[in-house]
Amino acid sequence: MMATIVEQFDSIRITNASVQFIEDGTQQEGEKFGSLGSVEGETTLKELVKKEEGVEVRKKSKPEKMDLTISAHIKVAIIRKFFGINSNGLKPGVYQYGQDSKGVEFVLTADVIDEFEDVTKLVAFPKCVSATGFKFTIENGGDEVALMEVQLTAYPDAMRQCMYEAFVSELDDPTVAEQWHTQFNRSLVEVTPQV
Repeated sequence: MMATIVEQFDSIRITNASVQFIEDGTQQEGEKFGSLGSVEGETTLKELVKKEEGVEVRKKSKPEKMDLTISAHIKVAIIRKFFGINSNGLKPGVYQYGQDSKGVEFVLTADVIDEFEDVTKLVAFPKCVSATGFKFTIENGGDEVALMEVQLTAYPDAMRQCMYEAFVSELDDPTVAEQWHTQFNRSLVEVTPQV
């Protein structure tokens, strides 16, 4: 099958987000994240500077991690795992958040849509953690339900990659798109050597 190469892409909408939590060293099946409002990302760079006689003559920058800010209506179970809100030692239906709360590492995936060209780009951040503590806003008399804002850090995986992306139309292996939101890992997207 000949893949369609994407030459123009305008990010119009981000949707279909999922998280795959890593619990006790095992990656869990993907869960729906909730409804996204917006996602912002910025890469933190590590700069290597060469100076000669006290004057900068060269500089090289390398990506170190990515900082993500997400505004969304996030499912309750997802928020609890993000921040380590738990019911340990409590009666059923009661949850706690405090000094012993520890968030769970996870994989974050989503679809980015270009509605002009009818193209979907899959994105994945393979090693994420919450970058801030639990924060919320409640407004009496508001006209709209407030989106929750969470800040995440996407660290490099074992192969030193912070992010993966793929245009669905360029994939020749349908398994990649089918499993992206439920079982994303490096082996899903990596070329397997021919025997």
